[in-house]
Amino acid sequence: MDRQQSSREYPMSIGKKDTARLLIHHLSLGGGVDTVRRMFYVVVVSLVLCFLLLLPGEVSSPAGTALTSSGCDGRYIFVQELPARFNVDLLRNCCVFSRWAGDACHLADNGGFGRGLGGDWYATDQFTLELIFHSRMRQYECLTDDPDRAAAVFVPFYPGIEMGHHLWGSNVSVRDAAPLELSQWLRSRPEWTKMGGRDHFMVAGRITWDFRRWTEDGDWGSKLLLLPELKSMTTLIIESSPWHRNDMAIPYPTYFHPSTVAELTAWQNRVLKQSRPWLFSFAGAPRWRPPNSTASLRDLSIEQCRASARCKLLDCAGERAGSCFSPRRIMALFESSVFCLQPVGDSPTRRSTFDAMVAGCVPVFFHPGSAYTQYAWHLPRDYRRYSVFLPEEVVRQGNESIELALRKITAEEVAAMRKEVVGMLPRLVYGDRRRGAAEFDDAFDVAVEKVIERVQKQRKQIREGTADDVAEEKYTWKQSLVGTNVGDDEWDHYFSHWG
Repeated sequence: MDRQQSSREYPMSIGKKDTARLLIHHLSLGGGVDTVRRMFYVVVVSLVLCFLLLLPGEVSSPAGTALTSSGCDGRYIFVQELPARFNVDLLRNCCVFSRWAGDACHLADNGGFGRGLGGDWYATDQFTLELIFHSRMRQYECLTDDPDRAAAVFVPFYPGIEMGHHLWGSNVSVRDAAPLELSQWLRSRPEWTKMGGRDHFMVAGRITWDFRRWTEDGDWGSKLLLLPELKSMTTLIIESSPWHRNDMAIPYPTYFHPSTVAELTAWQNRVLKQSRPWLFSFAGAPRWRPPNSTASLRDLSIEQCRASARCKLLDCAGERAGSCFSPRRIMALFESSVFCLQPVGDSPTRRSTFDAMVAGCVPVFFHPGSAYTQYAWHLPRDYRRYSVFLPEEVVRQGNESIELALRKITAEEVAAMRKEVVGMLPRLVYGDRRRGAAEFDDAFDVAVEKVIERVQKQRKQIREGTADDVAEEKYTWKQSLVGTNVGDDEWDHYFSHWG
């Protein structure tokens, strides 16, 4: 019987042979029946089932669902049983998950969703994606204990949580210790040798730059994603590198985790009909910059929002920082806004982007690396369908204000973009599957499906003796955006020096 069976269920449908094995195994365990009678039952049931296995078609359940393994064929995931020091032991000091969160000691509650706020809403921190994904993987309907049967291998390491303990004040040997130990452990496993790790994947709940320290004595991050073993694997991450192929961006967690289609649809209908008195809004704080330096897009966004009677600002600077950790205040702002500004901050992406879209607010981007070249698996390639792009250089030149640019967009265009945003929500949220089977494909389902496709492609390349053109890896962002690595692009200058 599968390991961890107490915490997982069998696939939604199983084949006749699997049914026979399960029944015979169950009877052979006995219970209170004596040995002779038990063996008699085993023989009789075996004969009956052997006869059934010779019949054409499938054995149907009372509900009429075919008992077949085809639903999981090609979708099985094998989960590595890592030593506890790589995951569960890291939760013992959970209060360091997010240095700035006010309620950090509850971030691991409810499978990583955090403290419950009622219904489908939780105080979810952006850095708990690893916990959420691992919890969801335990409920995945196509787990297997046979690595030879698996389409992919999941490695439940918590790199972001581990790194959260060491980002400030630790030397490089401390920051690199766990990544080096993990890579050595993976390399020693028999599952690794089959494809050299190219069928393995893990999840990281921090941005890629926290795991790409380019110098041996750098003062930030580890070299996790630069290790040879991790270059072979796929890492699902909240912000990926535009120049590398071993990490793929998936949505930041939001506060909304619906469990049923009815709950999801009710929310979608609400935000479509919501009254939105503010033309645009921004939630955030300015970032420190040296004296006499050029203002950032974030600074300009705050300045223009303050100057406009049609913009609502949620200022998170200084003592007001707690406002930006209030799910109710954040969602109330976005629900009342037509457009939500998403300027680059400490890095190109923002969790705010996904909170805004959950609220039905159309995101406004100033850099293509904030979304368009990041979330290729979850967002439409045609970014004009769901967002507004205001080139950074245009805003800096000051020829046209943000407000004026947004006022030029017609009501019909706004309605079409909002409808697109709201229609995307199932793929952008991490549903709560603790209360029952899946009713819709969410961000987790999309990511797992795409990982399997990625592994299948690499498996085919190994079989045919072909390989990706790694020489053009620096154009990974372009591949995500336009599907090609070659040719000039109007956004080349955004990625010529960024990082």
